[in-house]
Amino acid sequence: MINDIKKDAKSRMEKSVESLRSQMSKVRTGRAHPSLLDGITVPYYGVETPLNQMANITTEDSRTLALTVFDKSASGAVEKAILTSDLGLNPAAAGAVIRVPLPALTEERRKDLVKIVRSEAEQGRVAIRNIRRDANGDLKDLLKEKEITEDDERKATDEIQKLTDTFIGQIDKLLEDKEKDLLEV
Repeated sequence: MINDIKKDAKSRMEKSVESLRSQMSKVRTGRAHPSLLDGITVPYYGVETPLNQMANITTEDSRTLALTVFDKSASGAVEKAILTSDLGLNPAAAGAVIRVPLPALTEERRKDLVKIVRSEAEQGRVAIRNIRRDANGDLKDLLKEKEITEDDERKATDEIQKLTDTFIGQIDKLLEDKEKDLLEV
């Protein structure tokens, strides 16, 4: 039973860290990366379709993304979706390819992005702590029902705390790397 609780807590913590990693990849640094456009959907025959299902997205150079739309008739809709997104990007169609140049980040915008990333990391830490609280609650319930001893409960609580420390360390490392990326000129 204790092993099940620890396994569940570990898998949930891994999912929280992975979720944070994907959230942080969407925050724009100075470099072009195809995942920047992951959150964009395009109205295509009446259905909101993710952009990465409608076009091949590649990095042309460090500041330019190139999109090759599969259905040429949807190029205008793809351009409009990028333009109206909250990313502040200005796509330019060049024949069959849509180029999306990324403007340089201003110092003020960099600081705003760092604040956003820090709040995302804090939400990740809170999620990890909530998972720890749930696991410890499950252990206390087992103790109340006399299914485990106090020593087993204390040992398992210590192991869950070590897991928590490990995953919070991973979040801190992610945050540090992303801040370094954002503040790099």
